[in-house]
Amino acid sequence: MAKLKIMCARSMHEVVTALAYDFTSATGNEVELSFGTVGALQQRLDAGETADVVISGKPAIEALDKAGKLAPKSRADIATVRIGVAVRAGAPAPDISTPETFRQALVDARAVAFSDAAVGGSAGIYLARMFAELGLADAIKTKGMPQQNGGEVARRVAEGKAEIGMTLIAEIVPIAGVRVIGPLPKPLGSDTTYCAGVMAPSNARGAALDFIAALKRPDRQTVWKEAGFEVA
Repeated sequence: MAKLKIMCARSMHEVVTALAYDFTSATGNEVELSFGTVGALQQRLDAGETADVVISGKPAIEALDKAGKLAPKSRADIATVRIGVAVRAGAPAPDISTPETFRQALVDARAVAFSDAAVGGSAGIYLARMFAELGLADAIKTKGMPQQNGGEVARRVAEGKAEIGMTLIAEIVPIAGVRVIGPLPKPLGSDTTYCAGVMAPSNARGAALDFIAALKRPDRQTVWKEAGFEVA
């Protein structure tokens, strides 16, 4: 039996942990999971760290493949997640149907929680750029509550410390006391597609490929959707 090291994007923590447990129960192969933002994972890879399977943003996986760091034909799309807008459970939902009404909702909000771009996550980096493009950079400096991860964004909303929260939908869904009222209105938003690949140095390539296949099984689609993802 193999022991697989999996490096995985943090927003997939809940669902990948659950599916990894199922995989171990079914195959006997052990799985060591290591989570981080897409930026943090890239820093570790750039520093020479390796794993059997890497699950990260599509551009990062494509770059690894192009550089010859993945096993041939091991790359696979897994799931897509969007940035969502959250309010406290039971609270009225502001109109976020258009970029204009969404901008007004941010202007009217007393406090806004969001993923901190400095952490290196895809949502935080996009939101920082979006605030500037909407002309809200100064307002966000006053009312903004940048958080270290999406779970903390949702918790600030659940606690009533922020009226609106924004992060990847999959990071909001597991937190009690908060609800997603929708994704960012189009054309705003930056969908993140996550891909998996087997790293070339892996000594357990067969088991690693089986793990990726287990994530993509048709009977696992409901698990992904309930966790806030759109199945690739």
